[in-house]
Amino acid sequence: MAGASTLSLWDQTSEEVDPGVPMGGDLTVDVAIVGGGYTGLSTALHLAEKGMAACVLEARQIGFGGSGRNVGLLNAGLWLPPQDVRARLGAARGAKLVDLLGGAPAYVMSLIERHQIRCELTRSGTIHAAHSPAGMKDLARRAEEWQRLGAPVRLLSQQEAAGKIGSEAFFGGLLDARAGTLNPMGYVRGLARAAAAAGARIHTEAEVTKLFRQGEGWQVETGAGTVTAKWVVLATNAYSGDLWPGLRSSFVPIDYFQVATRPLGERVAQILAERQGIWDTGKIMFSLRRDAAGRLIIGSMGAAIGGEGGLSERWARRQLVRLFPLLGPVELETSWHGQIAMNREHMPRIHRLAEGLYTPIGYNGRGIAPGTVFGKAMADLLSGGDEADLPMPVTDVEPTRGGRLQRGLFKAVFAANQLLKSI
Repeated sequence: MAGASTLSLWDQTSEEVDPGVPMGGDLTVDVAIVGGGYTGLSTALHLAEKGMAACVLEARQIGFGGSGRNVGLLNAGLWLPPQDVRARLGAARGAKLVDLLGGAPAYVMSLIERHQIRCELTRSGTIHAAHSPAGMKDLARRAEEWQRLGAPVRLLSQQEAAGKIGSEAFFGGLLDARAGTLNPMGYVRGLARAAAAAGARIHTEAEVTKLFRQGEGWQVETGAGTVTAKWVVLATNAYSGDLWPGLRSSFVPIDYFQVATRPLGERVAQILAERQGIWDTGKIMFSLRRDAAGRLIIGSMGAAIGGEGGLSERWARRQLVRLFPLLGPVELETSWHGQIAMNREHMPRIHRLAEGLYTPIGYNGRGIAPGTVFGKAMADLLSGGDEADLPMPVTDVEPTRGGRLQRGLFKAVFAANQLLKSI
């Protein structure tokens, strides 16, 4: 492994290709969308299907940010259990969001099927694994509420979790049958292909340098031309820069790294045998899954540090030995990291930055399903809907107190965690 790759494994193994093309001059559209990830492309797809002219402007390549770099766990809900969501949003609004995001994986799966997106989709669920007895108590609380709401979730005993994961390192788990796994780059490229086929313009290498109000609409400037639009959606999430004042300071960007083994064949037959992906209840979360080729992909919070023999590689080897002592030595293929937009309430937000300018932001590590359905919600709004029907109440941007300090502290803590757990 020569070093932490600028590309993810998913970029290298995706069956879908990037359909983006360079801009060829000035454009006039109904909606300009900045960012070629799940939210931006879902917005474009659903707008185009409604007959509206939409244009996606991606500074690099489709899925370059968190959408193409994440774990690929297609989960239901949020980090918070349903009862906590209702407590924060109120009974009616909270229940509506819980219902929407509980069904979001099924909606993603329906898009994948309808547009024949090649993304290694599995439908066998995911497992939230208890790293401690306290973690198991938290999962029991989640399970009780989801079951009360009729969701197909099941609390796994320590023995049952060991059987499904292939490791005795956990105290139990919560199996969610609504969920699954996918190749996240394959899915985001497939969304781009579907949006382009529906009539949306998808432009890559089109970094937006300036955004300003002109008349009743907006001017969006890039190095290759200007887009005139009635509405603009900033779909940049954790990769939001200084395009709009104060937006970047409204969340704390968190790195999340992953290390992939080479394909292991029959050696992993008893590890995640049903292809569920897992993540744990630890405060410094870790994740594990398999891909279609039989690789194990293991990750945690923090940046990918070092190349061959480097810290992240040593961490990955040590964790695999801890989890699967009979697996034996493995070769590692590649490592990478992406960024998550975290906020204090651990819930996504929708900001109206100005008249006709919106940004859904802050998925807190749950980008695939929420990003997709929030994109659909933006399309519904801009095609004649009402702000009151959006998944979250529209709010103003507020800076995160001590955000820069928090980011530095998190980086130090996550690096220390890798170091301690690589010994």
